[in-house]
Amino acid sequence: MEKFVIYQMVPRVAMNRTPNPRSNGSIEENGCGKLADINGHVLRSIRRLGATHVWYTGVIEHAHATDYTNYGIEPVDNPNVVKGKAGSPYAIRDYYDIDPDIAVDPRRRMEEFEALVERTHRAGMKVLIDFVPNHVARCYTTDAAPADAPAPFGADDDTNVFFSPTNDFYYMPGEEFAPYDVDLGSGADAYREYPAKASGNDCFTAHPSRNDWYETVKLNYGIEPRWGGGFNCHFDPVPPLWYKMVHILKYWASKNIDGFRCDMVHMVPVEFWHWAIPQVKADYPTVIFIAEIYEPALYRPYIEYGGFDYLYDKVGLYDTLRAIEQGHQSAAAITGCWQSLGGQEQHMLNFLENHDEQRFASTQYAGDAMRVVPSLVVSATLTAAPMMIYFGQELGEPATEAEGFSGLDGRTTIFDYWSLERMRRWLGDGKSPMPSDNRLTVDEKRLRGIYSRVLNLAMDEPALRRGSMFDLMYVNYHSAGLDPWRQYFYLRHDSESGQLILVGVNFGDRQADADVMIPAHAFECLGIKPGRYKAIDLLTDSSPAEVELAPDVTIRVTIPPHGATLLNFK
Repeated sequence: MEKFVIYQMVPRVAMNRTPNPRSNGSIEENGCGKLADINGHVLRSIRRLGATHVWYTGVIEHAHATDYTNYGIEPVDNPNVVKGKAGSPYAIRDYYDIDPDIAVDPRRRMEEFEALVERTHRAGMKVLIDFVPNHVARCYTTDAAPADAPAPFGADDDTNVFFSPTNDFYYMPGEEFAPYDVDLGSGADAYREYPAKASGNDCFTAHPSRNDWYETVKLNYGIEPRWGGGFNCHFDPVPPLWYKMVHILKYWASKNIDGFRCDMVHMVPVEFWHWAIPQVKADYPTVIFIAEIYEPALYRPYIEYGGFDYLYDKVGLYDTLRAIEQGHQSAAAITGCWQSLGGQEQHMLNFLENHDEQRFASTQYAGDAMRVVPSLVVSATLTAAPMMIYFGQELGEPATEAEGFSGLDGRTTIFDYWSLERMRRWLGDGKSPMPSDNRLTVDEKRLRGIYSRVLNLAMDEPALRRGSMFDLMYVNYHSAGLDPWRQYFYLRHDSESGQLILVGVNFGDRQADADVMIPAHAFECLGIKPGRYKAIDLLTDSSPAEVELAPDVTIRVTIPPHGATLLNFK
């Protein structure tokens, strides 16, 4: 597997320079970032940060409240089934099109996207986009499908039955769509759907609540829910929807993108992925598939049978690091994260933030961006798995504004037209096309430097990029000065180059002065030769100190509060 670093951005928000946005503002009031704003200067700066891939979130056309009928994009989405003014990027309106919000000229939106892909490649990075296989917007339609595309979703459906293996949707015959606690409007402006379709979160009723994914419609992969519980599978013959989704995947792969982040894959049968991914890779062998998945019991099936290259490690490492940071769990619990993966750890995608999660610096999480170092180092260096950061994370974005639909929830909105003050300053006012760290505060500049150092080390140092990990905690629970509740230590070693790095992190408020033992078993497993070594902290480029490495002998390691050390032994 390959180590890489993903920079996730929502162009609509990330590139928006409009100052002082107002809650629930329209695109005219709050502005909107454009694909063209992601110029070569921005991309090269992201590359220098350490990113190797950019995940452009929200580029496929999705439902929103903005009227583009003057550009031939019809009809206008009914705002009563759109979340926020800008809509959810995961309520896809047209799988074959680019969202007009993020185009300078909506008539040339696909050309602008293709130019962005080319610019990203020129900057030395690869391109990822979303594939949303489980659901579509209530108002789904397509005016951009190529001539060879299969029939549109639902075109051949029998709407008189709840389920048919040849239907694209699930229907509630004889019932009108009427969600609880959601105003569908009145008169000519009302949203009407008859018969009602099932909602995206497996809500097989005409009456979802406002907490359901009422703005989306569930797609039918041949899974027939049984009213008493469980389901029946109808995969032979292959359902029509399967062919439609593979066509969409190949359509985007033909745009020279490098991979898909696949949304909520565990809500789509693994049999589909087993059938679909090899077909895409037969034509586009370098395209990677990353799965958003939250059920560890499904990890191995979705890798070994489903064919995914990488999976979200949300319920493992992310949840553990968050619990440690908030004082709810011991740092030693990190051991259980890699052990529970059973050899699948290099297939995981590690992260501290993404569009679904609360910002690290938010009051709901850590409340202080500068406390991130131990979590960042563990996420980036515990294994050879790839790492992801979310735009603005490197600037300490605290998500302290109520943007609109999202409210004040510690997240950066994906539903509203908005801009982030720290990103605006970094990007500049638009008069200069070059982002600059000189417009950041001292702390923001320092934080961005920390991210850059850690991410680049993870990619440049052989022991971190491809080496093996040896957990040191099992012999150090009672070592002098080492608090397993707040500190964690492990080795990374590369057999090819012989590089050995001792990684230590300190989640505590006090400096750690720990005597760390390297057991004889580590010397045997990793082929370490005992002797005197020069130890240089790769994080600080400190003056080398000579240390004696010998089996079952301790070495003194000092780590500042909320800090880390990566001792490179030479």
